[in-house]
Amino acid sequence: MSRSQEEKRKDFHARYKEAMKGGGDKAATRQRESGKMLARERLEVLLDPNSFFEYDMFVATPPVKGIKKNIGDGVVTGYGTINDRQVFVYAQDFTVMGGSFGERHAKKIQKVVETATKVGSPVIGLYDSGGARIQEGVFSLASVAGIFYRNVHASGVVPQIAAIMGPCAGAAVYSPALMDFIFMVQDTSHMFLTGPGVIKDVLNEDVTFDELGGAGVHCTTSGVAHFSTEDENTCLMLIRTLMNFLPQNNLQDAPMLPTDDDPFRREPLLDSIIPDHPAKPYDIKDVVTAVVDNGEFLEVQPQFAMNIVIGFASLAGRPVGIVANQPKVLAGCLDINSSDKAARFVRFCNAFNIPLVTFVDVPGFLPGKGQELGGIIRHGAKLLWAYAEATVPKLTVITRKAYGGAYCVMSSKELGSDFNVAWPSAEIAVMGAKGAVNILYRKDLQKAKDPDAKREKLAAEFEVQFSNPYQAAERGLIEAIIEPNQTREKLIGALAALQAKRETLPPKKIGNIPM
Repeated sequence: MSRSQEEKRKDFHARYKEAMKGGGDKAATRQRESGKMLARERLEVLLDPNSFFEYDMFVATPPVKGIKKNIGDGVVTGYGTINDRQVFVYAQDFTVMGGSFGERHAKKIQKVVETATKVGSPVIGLYDSGGARIQEGVFSLASVAGIFYRNVHASGVVPQIAAIMGPCAGAAVYSPALMDFIFMVQDTSHMFLTGPGVIKDVLNEDVTFDELGGAGVHCTTSGVAHFSTEDENTCLMLIRTLMNFLPQNNLQDAPMLPTDDDPFRREPLLDSIIPDHPAKPYDIKDVVTAVVDNGEFLEVQPQFAMNIVIGFASLAGRPVGIVANQPKVLAGCLDINSSDKAARFVRFCNAFNIPLVTFVDVPGFLPGKGQELGGIIRHGAKLLWAYAEATVPKLTVITRKAYGGAYCVMSSKELGSDFNVAWPSAEIAVMGAKGAVNILYRKDLQKAKDPDAKREKLAAEFEVQFSNPYQAAERGLIEAIIEPNQTREKLIGALAALQAKRETLPPKKIGNIPM
Protein backbone atom coordinates (compact mmCIF):
# COMPACT_ATOMS: atom_id res chain seq x y z
CA MET A 1 0.00 0.00 0.00
CA SER A 2 1.50 3.34 -1.07
CA ARG A 3 2.14 6.09 1.43
CA SER A 4 -0.22 9.05 1.67
CA GLN A 5 0.81 12.54 0.64
CA GLU A 6 0.82 13.54 4.28
CA GLU A 7 3.26 10.76 5.13
CA LYS A 8 5.53 11.83 2.28
CA ARG A 9 5.49 15.40 3.52
CA LYS A 10 6.34 14.25 7.04
CA ASP A 11 9.23 12.21 5.65
CA PHE A 12 10.48 15.25 3.74
CA HIS A 13 10.31 17.48 6.81
CA ALA A 14 12.14 14.90 8.92
CA ARG A 15 14.93 14.64 6.36
CA TYR A 16 15.06 18.42 5.98
CA LYS A 17 15.33 18.84 9.74
CA GLU A 18 18.15 16.31 9.88
CA ALA A 19 20.03 18.06 7.08
CA MET A 20 19.71 21.41 8.84
CA LYS A 21 21.22 19.97 12.03
CA GLY A 22 24.60 19.41 10.40
CA GLY A 23 26.81 17.64 12.92
CA GLY A 24 24.30 18.02 15.73
CA ASP A 25 23.68 20.31 18.69
CA LYS A 26 26.85 19.45 20.63
CA ALA A 27 29.07 20.10 17.63
CA ALA A 28 27.22 23.36 16.94
CA THR A 29 27.79 24.49 20.52
CA ARG A 30 31.51 23.75 20.27
CA GLN A 31 31.67 25.69 17.02
CA ARG A 32 30.06 28.78 18.57
CA GLU A 33 32.18 28.51 21.72
CA SER A 34 35.29 28.67 19.55
CA GLY A 35 34.10 32.03 18.20
CA LYS A 36 32.86 30.70 14.87
CA MET A 37 29.47 30.83 13.17
CA LEU A 38 27.76 27.83 11.64
CA ALA A 39 27.89 27.45 7.87
CA ARG A 40 24.33 28.64 7.17
CA GLU A 41 24.70 31.51 9.63
CA ARG A 42 27.68 32.75 7.64
CA LEU A 43 25.67 32.67 4.44
CA GLU A 44 22.88 34.64 6.10
CA VAL A 45 25.35 37.44 6.86
CA LEU A 46 27.04 37.30 3.47
CA LEU A 47 23.96 37.27 1.25
CA ASP A 48 20.97 39.57 0.87
CA PRO A 49 18.08 38.58 3.16
CA ASN A 50 15.96 35.67 1.88
CA SER A 51 17.99 35.39 -1.33
CA PHE A 52 19.74 32.06 -0.71
CA PHE A 53 18.60 28.95 -2.58
CA GLU A 54 20.31 25.81 -1.35
CA TYR A 55 20.77 22.85 -3.60
CA ASP A 56 22.19 19.35 -3.06
CA MET A 57 20.98 19.50 0.52
CA PHE A 58 20.21 15.79 0.51
CA VAL A 59 23.55 14.60 -0.87
CA ALA A 60 24.72 12.21 1.83
CA THR A 61 28.06 10.81 2.93
CA PRO A 62 28.95 7.54 1.15
CA PRO A 63 28.60 4.15 2.84
CA VAL A 64 32.24 3.88 3.94
CA LYS A 65 33.41 2.09 7.07
CA GLY A 66 34.16 4.54 9.85
CA ILE A 67 31.94 7.30 8.47
CA LYS A 68 28.59 8.08 10.05
CA LYS A 69 25.93 8.93 7.50
CA ASN A 70 25.28 12.65 7.27
CA ILE A 71 22.78 14.42 5.03
CA GLY A 72 24.57 17.30 3.33
CA ASP A 73 28.05 15.79 3.68
CA GLY A 74 29.52 18.77 5.46
CA VAL A 75 29.08 21.56 2.92
CA VAL A 76 26.21 23.94 2.14
CA THR A 77 25.94 24.98 -1.52
CA GLY A 78 23.70 27.16 -3.65
CA TYR A 79 23.25 30.69 -4.93
CA GLY A 80 21.91 34.04 -3.74
CA THR A 81 22.51 37.74 -4.19
CA ILE A 82 24.81 40.43 -2.82
CA ASN A 83 23.41 43.90 -3.36
CA ASP A 84 20.90 42.32 -5.77
CA ARG A 85 23.63 40.73 -7.92
CA GLN A 86 23.76 36.96 -8.24
CA VAL A 87 26.60 34.95 -6.69
CA PHE A 88 27.19 31.24 -6.23
CA VAL A 89 28.38 30.13 -2.82
CA TYR A 90 29.56 27.19 -0.76
CA ALA A 91 30.20 27.05 2.97
CA GLN A 92 31.93 24.13 4.65
CA ASP A 93 30.38 22.83 7.86
CA PHE A 94 33.06 22.06 10.43
CA THR A 95 30.50 20.35 12.68
CA VAL A 96 30.38 17.44 10.20
CA MET A 97 33.63 15.44 10.38
CA GLY A 98 35.62 18.64 10.72
CA GLY A 99 34.36 19.90 7.36
CA SER A 100 36.60 17.31 5.67
CA PHE A 101 36.56 16.90 1.90
CA GLY A 102 34.98 13.63 0.85
CA GLU A 103 34.09 12.62 -2.69
CA ARG A 104 30.49 13.84 -2.56
CA HIS A 105 31.38 16.91 -0.51
CA ALA A 106 33.91 17.91 -3.17
CA LYS A 107 31.53 17.18 -6.03
CA LYS A 108 29.00 19.58 -4.51
CA ILE A 109 31.67 22.30 -4.62
CA GLN A 110 32.65 21.30 -8.16
CA LYS A 111 29.06 21.85 -9.26
CA VAL A 112 28.99 25.35 -7.73
CA VAL A 113 32.17 26.48 -9.48
CA GLU A 114 31.15 24.84 -12.76
CA THR A 115 27.67 26.36 -12.75
CA ALA A 116 28.95 29.82 -11.78
CA THR A 117 31.36 29.67 -14.72
CA LYS A 118 28.62 28.65 -17.14
CA VAL A 119 26.20 31.41 -16.13
CA GLY A 120 28.83 34.10 -15.54
CA SER A 121 28.39 34.81 -11.82
CA PRO A 122 31.05 35.25 -9.12
CA VAL A 123 31.75 32.32 -6.81
CA ILE A 124 32.47 32.68 -3.08
CA GLY A 125 33.77 29.80 -0.97
CA LEU A 126 33.75 29.80 2.84
CA TYR A 127 36.40 27.33 4.02
CA ASP A 128 36.35 25.58 7.38
CA SER A 129 37.92 22.16 6.94
CA GLY A 130 40.57 19.84 8.26
CA GLY A 131 41.44 18.71 4.74
CA ALA A 132 40.87 15.54 2.72
CA ARG A 133 38.78 12.81 4.42
CA ILE A 134 41.19 10.02 5.27
CA GLN A 135 38.54 7.29 5.33
CA GLU A 136 37.69 7.83 1.67
CA GLY A 137 41.28 7.54 0.54
CA VAL A 138 42.17 8.44 -3.01
CA PHE A 139 38.53 9.18 -3.87
CA SER A 140 38.61 12.25 -1.63
CA LEU A 141 41.92 13.41 -3.12
CA ALA A 142 40.70 12.92 -6.67
CA SER A 143 37.57 14.97 -6.02
CA VAL A 144 39.56 17.76 -4.42
CA ALA A 145 41.75 17.83 -7.53
CA GLY A 146 38.52 18.18 -9.51
CA ILE A 147 37.84 21.42 -7.62
CA PHE A 148 41.30 22.71 -8.55
CA TYR A 149 40.63 21.94 -12.21
CA ARG A 150 37.42 23.96 -12.13
CA ASN A 151 39.07 26.83 -10.23
CA VAL A 152 41.68 27.10 -12.96
CA HIS A 153 39.14 27.10 -15.76
CA ALA A 154 36.95 29.65 -13.95
CA SER A 155 39.95 31.95 -13.48
CA GLY A 156 39.59 35.07 -15.58
CA VAL A 157 36.00 34.15 -16.41
CA VAL A 158 34.26 34.92 -13.11
CA PRO A 159 35.66 36.47 -9.91
CA GLN A 160 36.50 33.83 -7.29
CA ILE A 161 36.69 34.75 -3.62
CA ALA A 162 37.74 32.54 -0.71
CA ALA A 163 37.16 33.23 2.97
CA ILE A 164 39.12 31.08 5.42
CA MET A 165 36.78 30.84 8.40
CA GLY A 166 38.65 28.13 10.29
CA PRO A 167 41.33 25.59 9.35
CA CYS A 168 42.21 24.99 5.72
CA ALA A 169 44.78 22.24 5.62
CA GLY A 170 46.64 19.89 3.33
CA ALA A 171 46.05 19.77 -0.40
CA ALA A 172 42.76 21.63 0.09
CA VAL A 173 44.67 24.93 0.51
CA TYR A 174 45.28 25.00 -3.22
CA SER A 175 41.67 25.75 -4.03
CA PRO A 176 41.69 29.16 -2.29
CA ALA A 177 45.25 29.70 -3.56
CA LEU A 178 43.89 29.45 -7.11
CA MET A 179 41.15 32.00 -6.43
CA ASP A 180 41.42 35.77 -6.86
CA PHE A 181 41.18 37.02 -3.28
CA ILE A 182 41.60 35.32 0.09
CA PHE A 183 40.08 36.66 3.31
CA MET A 184 41.19 35.46 6.75
CA VAL A 185 39.93 35.97 10.29
CA GLN A 186 42.42 36.68 13.05
CA ASP A 187 42.91 33.92 15.64
CA THR A 188 40.47 31.43 14.03
CA SER A 189 41.77 31.15 10.43
CA HIS A 190 44.69 28.89 9.56
CA MET A 191 46.13 27.74 6.23
CA PHE A 192 48.97 25.27 5.86
CA LEU A 193 50.01 22.23 3.85
CA THR A 194 51.48 20.38 6.82
CA GLY A 195 50.30 20.99 10.36
CA PRO A 196 52.31 21.58 13.53
CA GLY A 197 52.07 17.90 14.50
CA VAL A 198 53.62 16.66 11.26
CA ILE A 199 56.36 19.31 11.43
CA LYS A 200 57.17 18.19 14.98
CA ASP A 201 57.36 14.53 13.92
CA VAL A 202 59.42 15.11 10.76
CA LEU A 203 61.63 18.08 11.65
CA ASN A 204 61.36 18.13 15.44
CA GLU A 205 60.35 21.79 15.26
CA ASP A 206 57.79 23.31 17.62
CA VAL A 207 55.45 25.76 15.91
CA THR A 208 51.96 27.00 16.76
CA PHE A 209 49.01 27.14 14.39
CA ASP A 210 49.23 30.94 14.26
CA GLU A 211 52.98 30.95 13.63
CA LEU A 212 52.58 28.43 10.83
CA GLY A 213 49.50 29.61 9.01
CA GLY A 214 47.58 32.31 10.84
CA ALA A 215 46.12 35.45 9.31
CA GLY A 216 49.09 37.47 10.53
CA VAL A 217 51.58 35.24 8.75
CA HIS A 218 49.73 35.05 5.44
CA CYS A 219 48.78 38.73 5.31
CA THR A 220 52.23 40.08 6.20
CA THR A 221 54.94 37.54 5.40
CA SER A 222 53.87 34.94 2.86
CA GLY A 223 51.48 37.15 0.89
CA VAL A 224 49.08 34.22 0.47
CA ALA A 225 46.08 36.15 1.82
CA HIS A 226 44.74 39.57 0.84
CA PHE A 227 42.50 40.70 3.70
CA SER A 228 42.52 40.10 7.46
CA THR A 229 39.65 40.98 9.80
CA GLU A 230 39.06 40.82 13.52
CA ASP A 231 35.94 38.67 13.35
CA GLU A 232 33.77 36.67 10.97
CA ASN A 233 31.01 39.25 10.66
CA THR A 234 33.51 41.94 9.57
CA CYS A 235 35.05 39.49 7.11
CA LEU A 236 31.73 38.69 5.45
CA MET A 237 30.73 42.35 5.25
CA LEU A 238 34.11 43.20 3.70
CA ILE A 239 33.46 40.61 0.98
CA ARG A 240 30.20 42.43 0.23
CA THR A 241 32.17 45.69 -0.06
CA LEU A 242 34.70 44.14 -2.44
CA MET A 243 31.90 42.86 -4.66
CA ASN A 244 30.84 46.47 -5.35
CA PHE A 245 34.00 46.98 -7.41
CA LEU A 246 33.81 43.76 -9.42
CA PRO A 247 31.84 42.82 -12.54
CA GLN A 248 29.82 39.63 -12.77
CA ASN A 249 32.22 38.13 -15.30
CA ASN A 250 34.88 38.88 -17.91
CA LEU A 251 32.32 40.02 -20.50
CA GLN A 252 30.88 42.79 -18.35
CA ASP A 253 32.10 46.01 -16.80
CA ALA A 254 31.92 46.62 -13.08
CA PRO A 255 28.71 48.45 -12.11
CA MET A 256 28.81 52.20 -11.66
CA LEU A 257 28.85 53.28 -8.02
CA PRO A 258 26.75 56.13 -6.68
CA THR A 259 28.76 59.21 -5.73
CA ASP A 260 28.10 62.87 -5.03
CA ASP A 261 31.79 63.82 -5.28
CA ASP A 262 32.32 66.61 -7.82
CA PRO A 263 34.31 65.28 -10.81
CA PHE A 264 35.88 68.74 -11.21
CA ARG A 265 36.90 68.95 -7.56
CA ARG A 266 40.46 70.21 -7.11
CA GLU A 267 42.59 69.23 -4.16
CA PRO A 268 45.04 71.99 -3.05
CA LEU A 269 46.70 69.51 -0.65
CA LEU A 270 48.39 67.84 -3.63
CA ASP A 271 50.24 71.03 -4.61
CA SER A 272 52.36 70.85 -1.47
CA ILE A 273 52.51 67.11 -0.75
CA ILE A 274 55.87 66.48 -2.47
CA PRO A 275 58.73 67.42 -0.10
CA ASP A 276 61.43 69.78 -1.33
CA HIS A 277 64.14 67.29 -0.45
CA PRO A 278 64.11 64.37 -2.91
CA ALA A 279 65.00 61.83 -0.23
CA LYS A 280 62.17 62.80 2.09
CA PRO A 281 59.16 60.45 2.03
CA TYR A 282 55.44 61.16 1.92
CA ASP A 283 52.43 58.86 2.03
CA ILE A 284 51.17 57.95 -1.45
CA LYS A 285 47.85 56.92 0.11
CA ASP A 286 47.23 60.59 0.82
CA VAL A 287 47.48 61.21 -2.91
CA VAL A 288 45.15 58.32 -3.73
CA THR A 289 42.44 59.27 -1.24
CA ALA A 290 42.62 62.93 -2.32
CA VAL A 291 41.91 61.95 -5.92
CA VAL A 292 39.30 59.16 -5.75
CA ASP A 293 35.59 59.51 -5.04
CA ASN A 294 34.88 60.57 -1.45
CA GLY A 295 38.36 59.48 -0.38
CA GLU A 296 37.20 55.84 -0.31
CA PHE A 297 39.95 53.35 -1.10
CA LEU A 298 39.72 49.59 -0.50
CA GLU A 299 43.36 48.58 -0.14
CA VAL A 300 44.32 45.01 -1.03
CA GLN A 301 47.15 43.29 0.89
CA PRO A 302 47.81 46.42 2.99
CA GLN A 303 50.33 44.64 5.27
CA PHE A 304 52.33 42.77 2.64
CA ALA A 305 55.07 44.30 0.44
CA MET A 306 54.09 47.73 1.68
CA ASN A 307 56.47 49.47 -0.71
CA ILE A 308 53.68 49.20 -3.26
CA VAL A 309 50.01 49.99 -2.72
CA ILE A 310 47.19 48.28 -4.60
CA GLY A 311 43.43 48.41 -4.26
CA PHE A 312 40.07 49.52 -5.58
CA ALA A 313 38.41 52.92 -5.74
CA SER A 314 36.12 54.81 -8.10
CA LEU A 315 36.40 57.94 -10.22
CA ALA A 316 33.11 59.66 -11.04
CA GLY A 317 31.44 56.40 -10.02
CA ARG A 318 33.50 54.13 -12.26
CA PRO A 319 35.51 51.43 -10.42
CA VAL A 320 39.26 51.48 -11.05
CA GLY A 321 42.26 49.50 -9.86
CA ILE A 322 44.96 51.57 -8.18
CA VAL A 323 48.68 50.71 -8.23
CA ALA A 324 51.07 53.12 -6.49
CA ASN A 325 54.67 53.13 -5.29
CA GLN A 326 54.92 53.96 -1.59
CA PRO A 327 57.85 56.33 -0.82
CA LYS A 328 57.38 55.69 2.91
CA VAL A 329 58.62 52.10 2.57
CA LEU A 330 61.99 51.24 1.00
CA ALA A 331 61.79 54.66 -0.71
CA GLY A 332 59.20 53.10 -3.03
CA CYS A 333 61.70 50.71 -4.66
CA LEU A 334 60.36 47.67 -6.42
CA ASP A 335 61.47 44.33 -5.01
CA ILE A 336 60.51 40.67 -5.41
CA ASN A 337 57.38 40.73 -3.26
CA SER A 338 56.05 44.07 -4.46
CA SER A 339 56.51 43.01 -8.09
CA ASP A 340 54.53 39.81 -7.51
CA LYS A 341 51.85 41.64 -5.54
CA ALA A 342 51.28 44.31 -8.18
CA ALA A 343 51.57 41.97 -11.17
CA ARG A 344 48.81 39.68 -9.98
CA PHE A 345 46.55 42.63 -9.21
CA VAL A 346 47.16 44.19 -12.62
CA ARG A 347 46.32 40.89 -14.30
CA PHE A 348 43.10 40.58 -12.27
CA CYS A 349 41.98 44.06 -13.27
CA ASN A 350 42.78 43.34 -16.90
CA ALA A 351 40.86 40.06 -16.81
CA PHE A 352 37.75 41.79 -15.51
CA ASN A 353 37.72 45.03 -17.48
CA ILE A 354 38.72 47.29 -14.59
CA PRO A 355 40.73 50.36 -15.73
CA LEU A 356 44.14 50.81 -14.11
CA VAL A 357 45.39 54.02 -12.52
CA THR A 358 49.10 54.01 -11.63
CA PHE A 359 50.86 56.56 -9.41
CA VAL A 360 54.61 56.47 -9.95
CA ASP A 361 57.32 57.47 -7.52
CA VAL A 362 60.00 54.82 -7.93
CA PRO A 363 63.79 55.29 -7.66
CA GLY A 364 64.49 51.83 -9.09
CA PHE A 365 64.64 48.18 -8.11
CA LEU A 366 65.85 47.36 -4.62
CA PRO A 367 69.60 46.64 -4.83
CA GLY A 368 71.33 43.81 -3.01
CA LYS A 369 72.62 40.28 -3.27
CA GLY A 370 69.49 38.85 -1.65
CA GLN A 371 67.25 40.38 -4.29
CA GLU A 372 69.45 39.35 -7.20
CA LEU A 373 69.85 35.75 -6.00
CA GLY A 374 66.16 35.63 -5.21
CA GLY A 375 65.35 36.35 -8.84
CA ILE A 376 64.37 40.01 -8.90
CA ILE A 377 64.91 39.97 -12.67
CA ARG A 378 62.30 37.25 -13.06
CA HIS A 379 59.88 38.73 -10.56
CA GLY A 380 60.21 42.27 -11.88
CA ALA A 381 59.51 40.91 -15.35
CA LYS A 382 56.12 39.68 -14.10
CA LEU A 383 54.99 43.24 -13.45
CA LEU A 384 56.35 44.41 -16.77
CA TRP A 385 54.48 41.55 -18.47
CA ALA A 386 51.25 42.32 -16.64
CA TYR A 387 51.19 45.95 -17.75
CA ALA A 388 52.27 45.14 -21.31
CA GLU A 389 49.50 42.56 -21.83
CA ALA A 390 46.77 44.66 -20.19
CA THR A 391 44.24 45.97 -22.69
CA VAL A 392 42.04 47.91 -20.27
CA PRO A 393 42.41 51.71 -20.12
CA LYS A 394 45.76 52.42 -18.45
CA LEU A 395 46.32 55.84 -16.85
CA THR A 396 49.63 56.85 -15.28
CA VAL A 397 50.55 59.80 -13.06
CA ILE A 398 54.24 60.42 -12.30
CA THR A 399 54.37 62.33 -9.04
CA ARG A 400 58.12 62.38 -8.40
CA LYS A 401 60.82 59.83 -9.26
CA ALA A 402 60.63 57.59 -12.30
CA TYR A 403 64.10 56.16 -12.68
CA GLY A 404 65.66 53.50 -14.85
CA GLY A 405 64.10 50.12 -15.49
CA ALA A 406 61.52 50.77 -12.79
CA TYR A 407 60.24 53.72 -14.85
CA CYS A 408 59.74 51.34 -17.77
CA VAL A 409 57.94 48.75 -15.63
CA MET A 410 55.48 51.12 -13.97
CA SER A 411 52.97 51.48 -16.82
CA SER A 412 55.20 53.60 -19.04
CA LYS A 413 54.03 54.83 -22.44
CA GLU A 414 56.04 52.18 -24.26
CA LEU A 415 54.23 49.43 -22.32
CA GLY A 416 51.01 50.58 -23.93
CA SER A 417 49.75 53.04 -21.36
CA ASP A 418 47.02 55.24 -22.83
CA PHE A 419 47.28 58.39 -20.72
CA ASN A 420 50.51 59.43 -19.05
CA VAL A 421 50.88 62.71 -17.20
CA ALA A 422 53.44 64.11 -14.80
CA TRP A 423 53.45 66.67 -12.05
CA PRO A 424 56.03 69.50 -12.27
CA SER A 425 57.88 67.70 -9.45
CA ALA A 426 58.46 64.63 -11.65
CA GLU A 427 62.02 63.40 -12.12
CA ILE A 428 62.13 61.14 -15.18
CA ALA A 429 65.66 59.87 -15.78
CA VAL A 430 67.88 56.82 -16.08
CA MET A 431 68.98 57.33 -12.48
CA GLY A 432 69.24 59.92 -9.74
CA ALA A 433 71.51 62.92 -10.12
CA LYS A 434 74.23 61.80 -7.68
CA GLY A 435 74.46 58.34 -9.16
CA ALA A 436 74.64 59.76 -12.67
CA VAL A 437 77.37 62.21 -11.71
CA ASN A 438 79.45 59.47 -10.09
CA ILE A 439 79.38 57.57 -13.39
CA LEU A 440 79.58 60.38 -15.93
CA TYR A 441 82.16 62.49 -14.12
CA ARG A 442 84.23 59.87 -12.33
CA LYS A 443 87.56 61.15 -13.65
CA ASP A 444 86.68 64.78 -12.98
CA LEU A 445 85.77 63.94 -9.41
CA GLN A 446 89.02 62.05 -8.90
CA LYS A 447 90.99 65.09 -10.04
CA ALA A 448 88.96 67.64 -8.07
CA LYS A 449 90.49 69.28 -4.99
CA ASP A 450 87.12 69.03 -3.23
CA PRO A 451 85.29 66.01 -4.73
CA ASP A 452 82.21 66.44 -2.52
CA ALA A 453 81.68 70.07 -3.50
CA LYS A 454 82.27 69.21 -7.15
CA ARG A 455 79.77 66.35 -6.92
CA GLU A 456 77.11 68.59 -5.38
CA LYS A 457 77.60 71.22 -8.07
CA LEU A 458 77.42 68.73 -10.94
CA ALA A 459 74.42 66.99 -9.39
CA ALA A 460 72.56 70.29 -9.13
CA GLU A 461 73.28 71.00 -12.80
CA PHE A 462 72.18 67.48 -13.75
CA GLU A 463 68.88 67.89 -11.89
CA VAL A 464 68.10 71.12 -13.75
CA GLN A 465 68.94 69.58 -17.11
CA PHE A 466 67.65 66.02 -16.79
CA SER A 467 65.63 65.40 -13.58
CA ASN A 468 62.41 66.91 -14.84
CA PRO A 469 59.42 65.87 -16.96
CA TYR A 470 60.11 68.16 -19.90
CA GLN A 471 62.35 65.91 -21.98
CA ALA A 472 59.71 63.18 -21.75
CA ALA A 473 57.03 65.68 -22.78
CA GLU A 474 59.13 66.83 -25.74
CA ARG A 475 59.30 63.25 -27.02
CA GLY A 476 55.60 62.51 -26.43
CA LEU A 477 56.31 60.00 -23.66
CA ILE A 478 53.83 61.83 -21.47
CA GLU A 479 50.67 63.55 -22.69
CA ALA A 480 50.88 66.52 -20.38
CA ILE A 481 52.40 68.11 -17.33
CA ILE A 482 49.59 69.03 -14.94
CA GLU A 483 49.11 70.90 -11.71
CA PRO A 484 48.81 68.29 -8.94
CA ASN A 485 45.47 69.72 -7.81
CA GLN A 486 44.04 68.92 -11.28
CA THR A 487 44.81 65.21 -11.04
CA ARG A 488 41.28 64.04 -10.24
CA GLU A 489 39.71 66.12 -12.99
CA LYS A 490 42.24 64.98 -15.61
CA LEU A 491 41.94 61.29 -14.70
CA ILE A 492 38.15 61.39 -14.87
CA GLY A 493 38.30 63.11 -18.23
CA ALA A 494 40.76 60.53 -19.56
CA LEU A 495 38.61 57.65 -18.30
CA ALA A 496 35.64 59.07 -20.18
CA ALA A 497 37.71 59.49 -23.33
CA LEU A 498 39.01 55.91 -23.10
CA GLN A 499 35.72 54.28 -22.17
CA ALA A 500 35.26 52.73 -25.61
CA LYS A 501 38.86 51.48 -25.88
CA ARG A 502 39.21 48.24 -27.83
CA GLU A 503 42.57 46.55 -28.23
CA THR A 504 43.29 43.09 -29.59
CA LEU A 505 46.52 41.25 -28.89
CA PRO A 506 48.21 38.97 -31.45
CA PRO A 507 46.48 35.55 -31.63
CA LYS A 508 48.13 32.85 -29.50
CA LYS A 509 47.21 30.06 -27.13
CA ILE A 510 48.85 31.60 -24.05
CA GLY A 511 51.91 33.68 -23.34
CA ASN A 512 54.74 32.24 -21.26
CA ILE A 513 54.83 34.67 -18.34
CA PRO A 514 58.10 34.50 -16.35
CA MET A 515 57.15 32.49 -13.29
